[in-house]
Amino acid sequence: MANANALGMIETKGLVGAIEAADAMVKAANVQLVGKEQVGGGLVTVMVRGDVGAVKAATDAGASAAERVGDLVSVHVIPRPHFEVDAILPKVNVD
Repeated sequence: MANANALGMIETKGLVGAIEAADAMVKAANVQLVGKEQVGGGLVTVMVRGDVGAVKAATDAGASAAERVGDLVSVHVIPRPHFEVDAILPKVNVD
């Protein structure tokens, strides 16, 4: 079974580029920041969720922003991820 919301991911080398990408993504489109993962070796992945068009627009904006201040490693959008993918995503703490 697929999830109705798309999942967008941007991976950067360094935290500054990841923060810049996350900021640009949530400002560019109606998406929700899912979280970040520090993979190791300086790689940081930030993730957003929303409808497919919004996530695509957000990742495009985030990738451009990350390239301006750091090293962009990869960008990927999964249009309708399987619901079991949620088990490996970071848990969001909404305050």
